[in-house]
Amino acid sequence: MRTNLKGKLTLIIAILVVFVYGIFGVPNGVSKDAFTQALANRIHLGLDLRGGTHLVLQVMVDEAVSAVTDNDIQRVQADLDKAQLAVGSIAKLDPAHPDVITVAGTAPDKASDVRGVLETNYGNYVVTPGADNTWTLSMKHQAMLDIQHHAVTQSIETIRDRIDRLGVAEPIIQEYGLGENQVLVELPGVDDPARVKDIIQSTARLEIHAVTGGPYTSEQEALQANNGMTAPDVELVHGNGGGRADGDQVYALKRVAIVAGNDFRDAQPSTDENGRPDITFNLTTSAGNAFYNYTNSNIGKMMAIVLDNRVREAATIQSAIRDSGRITGGFTQDQAANLSLTLRTGALPASIRILEERTVGPSLGAASVHHGVVAAIFGILVVMAFMLFYYRGAGINADLALFLNLVILLGFMGFTGSTLTLPGIAGVILTIGMGVDSNVLIFERIREELHLGKAPAAAVDQGFAHAWITIIDTHVTTIVSAAILFLFGTGPVRGFAVTLTFGLLANLFTAVYVSRVIFDAHLARKQRGEALSI
Repeated sequence: MRTNLKGKLTLIIAILVVFVYGIFGVPNGVSKDAFTQALANRIHLGLDLRGGTHLVLQVMVDEAVSAVTDNDIQRVQADLDKAQLAVGSIAKLDPAHPDVITVAGTAPDKASDVRGVLETNYGNYVVTPGADNTWTLSMKHQAMLDIQHHAVTQSIETIRDRIDRLGVAEPIIQEYGLGENQVLVELPGVDDPARVKDIIQSTARLEIHAVTGGPYTSEQEALQANNGMTAPDVELVHGNGGGRADGDQVYALKRVAIVAGNDFRDAQPSTDENGRPDITFNLTTSAGNAFYNYTNSNIGKMMAIVLDNRVREAATIQSAIRDSGRITGGFTQDQAANLSLTLRTGALPASIRILEERTVGPSLGAASVHHGVVAAIFGILVVMAFMLFYYRGAGINADLALFLNLVILLGFMGFTGSTLTLPGIAGVILTIGMGVDSNVLIFERIREELHLGKAPAAAVDQGFAHAWITIIDTHVTTIVSAAILFLFGTGPVRGFAVTLTFGLLANLFTAVYVSRVIFDAHLARKQRGEALSI
């Protein structure tokens, strides 16, 4: 019996040491400041405790759908040309429905051939013939949902990459809401929220387009130069062509870019020959080869560098260009650095709109930490005092188990790098309550057995055996509730669910296993027939 107890006590002490290490790691010294810093390094404070910025972002997913159909227009044209099928125009006629492509002007005697090309190569669309030799390609609902979901996922990855490069510790970046295409961003300790918002919102969509006309002084002049309307595959884009003194200009550009988005491998801030900030970029190998082929076959024609739907550079192709270029346009050093960062991390698949913004100041966070810690300590002390008063010697057992429960919970947070929030502190306090509740169930069962005249050892054995099922039932139901909070909650609510769940698991170990070992050790030292202090 004693050998068995020594083994159990050794296991408990080993677990205690491991989780104390999880809380503090290896402090740089033995002073109070050293331990405080070690604790801060292991357990991070959330937005509501440290201060920072809370954002809810809306991903404009229709733009991602429109980008896909723009590329598909080019593919449809190429496939019909390859099949030697003449076509009048291919365009999206209704801006309110960017998922619908209209093919017009096909030969009546080639209808079956056109249908064959469209239905074979474009399974994501419903192909419908119309009047006057037209065909409508309507994107299937599931395909559109897939594009929208991918746009949200890619936006989260891109935003996380940008935030990580800014060095923000422990950010929360995740999908928000249910099917609303929103993203939650929480940035603890951010001291320049304006810059962060600019970088997050910047689509930084760098594209190179063929120029079909311009520069014009206005859109009216551009339309007059093109017989009052633009071709379906041409769009009018404003810009200044590299910062010239004649102000805003309008260019007619091919709608589909030569290279765009993820074709860019790298971008770095630089300076031009006059020492003014600019940006240099490099293309991926495949994009560089395609760009070389295009520029080699279009020498003497104009192309434009478009950034965030604005022309930054417009110039005549003098010779073949493979994989590098430069963007000028009156940047400041900060603008060049920020833009280079967003280009390196990839373009957002769609623009971002801020739906909700909330800032928590560091002083408010410090006050929250103080009040939360005071509440937790006060609650623990009151509970421990009550257990000692009401259960006498057995109360020491409960208090020791409660202390180990807290050590295990905080150690778990230290090992996993969890972020502690106000709801997380509430989870800790609730865990204390659940731990005490478990001890009360066990102790009351032991009292009942003693009142029935059983010996202390038998009463302890039966008390734990009978209380075990009730403890499991209460803990499992609470853990299920916490799991639902984790699955459907966001940010601090998830933190509360994680803290509560692991606290309950730790409580099962401390209230049942540790408390039983302490009782057994106490009973092993008692004389036969000696009463149990409970």
